[in-house]
Amino acid sequence: MVSRTLSLARLGVTFPMLLGLPAIARRRLALQLFLVTSLTVTMTIATAAPPPSEKNPVTDEYHGVKVVDDYRWLEETGSPAVKAWTTAQNQYSRAWLDARPDRAGIEARLTALYAKDTPSHSGIVSRPGRLFALKFQPPKQQRLLVTLASADDLTSEKVVLDPNELEPKGQVAMDWYVPSPDGKLIAVCLSEHGSEEGTLHFYRTETGELLPDRIPRVQYPTGGGSAAWTPDNKAVFYTRYPHKGEKPEADLNFYQQIYFHQLGTSVADDTYSAGRDFPRIAEIHLETSDDARWLLATVANGDGGEYAHYVRETKKGAAWRQITRHEDLVKTITFSHDGAALYLRSVKDAPRGKILRFPITGSLREAVVIVPESEVVIEGLTPTAKSLFVADLIGGPSRIRQFGLDGKDERILQLPEASGVGGMIAVDGHLLFRLASFVAPAAWMRYDPVAGTMKKTALFNTSPVDLSDIEAVREFAISKDGTKVPVNILRRKGTKLDGSNPTLLYAYGGYGHSMRPGFNFEHRLWFDRGGIYVVANLRGGGEYGEAWHLAGNLTHKQNVFDDFAACAQHLITRGYTRPDKLAVEGGSNGGLLMGAFLTQNPALARAVVAHVGIYDMLRVELDPNGAFNVTEFGTVKDPAQFRALRAYSPFHNVTDGTKYPAVFFLAGETDGRVNPANSRKMTARLQAATASGRPVLVRLSSASGHGMGTALTERIAQKADVLAFLFDQLNMTGK
Repeated sequence: MVSRTLSLARLGVTFPMLLGLPAIARRRLALQLFLVTSLTVTMTIATAAPPPSEKNPVTDEYHGVKVVDDYRWLEETGSPAVKAWTTAQNQYSRAWLDARPDRAGIEARLTALYAKDTPSHSGIVSRPGRLFALKFQPPKQQRLLVTLASADDLTSEKVVLDPNELEPKGQVAMDWYVPSPDGKLIAVCLSEHGSEEGTLHFYRTETGELLPDRIPRVQYPTGGGSAAWTPDNKAVFYTRYPHKGEKPEADLNFYQQIYFHQLGTSVADDTYSAGRDFPRIAEIHLETSDDARWLLATVANGDGGEYAHYVRETKKGAAWRQITRHEDLVKTITFSHDGAALYLRSVKDAPRGKILRFPITGSLREAVVIVPESEVVIEGLTPTAKSLFVADLIGGPSRIRQFGLDGKDERILQLPEASGVGGMIAVDGHLLFRLASFVAPAAWMRYDPVAGTMKKTALFNTSPVDLSDIEAVREFAISKDGTKVPVNILRRKGTKLDGSNPTLLYAYGGYGHSMRPGFNFEHRLWFDRGGIYVVANLRGGGEYGEAWHLAGNLTHKQNVFDDFAACAQHLITRGYTRPDKLAVEGGSNGGLLMGAFLTQNPALARAVVAHVGIYDMLRVELDPNGAFNVTEFGTVKDPAQFRALRAYSPFHNVTDGTKYPAVFFLAGETDGRVNPANSRKMTARLQAATASGRPVLVRLSSASGHGMGTALTERIAQKADVLAFLFDQLNMTGK
């Protein structure tokens, strides 16, 4: 083994010599020396010490509690010291990963599989005589915007916009799009480098011609963005963040408002419509009735699930009218097919959801319950001319119910067992929806409510791999407080429960987000080496309704971590695996889950993969998007919430000398949702603390953000790194 200290000594420099220098100079010199020496040390150095991370303590006090942060300097994004540290860590991780003998082969196989994958369509929107869709077509780096005459006629497909032609390396992505009411124009939000900082552009559908109008600052990762057209197809309402000079620098990614733009005019002449009285952390979504006469604004108070709704006519001079407040607990509102009424999904006194209806010109006081709460969770609703379709969740899997527009004459659609449903839209009186399962590729289905018939459209995927040898079984783990937690296990048929199976456990557990069944052909590489793949439906999600969500947020967040640990223990107790054959993975809020799991249960798994995670829970709200998370996680300003945050904050609960599992952190430098400083600080802290001798790696990508808009080649490279890491740590040999 070649040590890092010896490498410095070869240049006549030792760490004791560095101690006499000022802290900043010492840190910079050490990192610069590492950059030089790292070029000379190869990774037979798989066992070498990681690059040094200097401790420079900063002390904060919260409600009388002093908290020391040794790595605050790693928050200084863009500073020379942080750039040098990032380069050093990336080189160290790159050398370790590239030294895995099958790393290149894994990437080659993934690339080959994507080349064989059939195109997939998502985000379908209906307009008179045509459908719009986002088309993912490997090996193209980014999705295309296309039109079709119908979902049954692939020959009618036309490309309207190909971002890959705007930037061939895949660094321009579509955040979202909205066709005009007549379908002849499209408003498209484009951003670069996975940043989700979007500018609104306009295109002609038939020719793909780009119009001269440009509207900046319509989209940012904090509150997203949205737009909606007027009936004459000549103007849009849109979300707008403050421009420089309108607010202090710290507030430029807050205070989202609604503005109005007439095509062909200067953006400087756009007029304010609404939002000055919205919360600082408002997240606005705009949509219109089918005839574009009515405009609905859904205003979220951050990410915790609180909503208010406003409606107005789109005609000039019309006034906004607030129709719900946070305390009304209305989650979503949908226009009736004719725009004369509103359908509301509410959880007030009905945590699994109920559906109400009232006239568009009326008020919530007039609302009538037409679909009451039942044993299943109401997740979404789609009205057609004669029917109301309701998407339900049953702890994870989906079902669809059909009603009359008055909520009567219930009928349950026959779907395959353990299916996931998404993207329900009304098209010519029929229901179009996306259907998937853990073992079957997704397909867009068409249901005729009059005939009661269902068929697969031409928009379906075939898989480049065969998963006929895989079965999905559903079991339940028992959490610390006795709660039953669903565990979805994908395994080869005939798998022996002898504790020897490499197993990867994945979960999320937050924001009311539900983990539905879904297909991923990448899992074939895992199964081919004898692996088992598991998805857990933890509290904090929405699988069992609002109560399930609230049981895992704010001061109840520890329940999520207890649920996940219980799922890991369940897999061990049942004989699926054992701790040295178990790995866990999660991203974003699921990355926080990984950090809490490894600090609270360091002996329960061999390896941890955490994507774009949050680890310093005491400072996350200081970042722009972190402030939006206060309604989900809590704030250090509240004593009780501070105590809860401090108790589980991964960064603050790393203990020196603990034998931690192998850990691989992945983050994007352009991430506007989770500050990559979280991954930098957590890496430095774990590298200094662990006594296991297992690697603690970080991959900080300059070509990606939080994951949205990441180019295909970068996604494949990240996946290859993850699999190489896991195969190595779980000793998985094979194909």
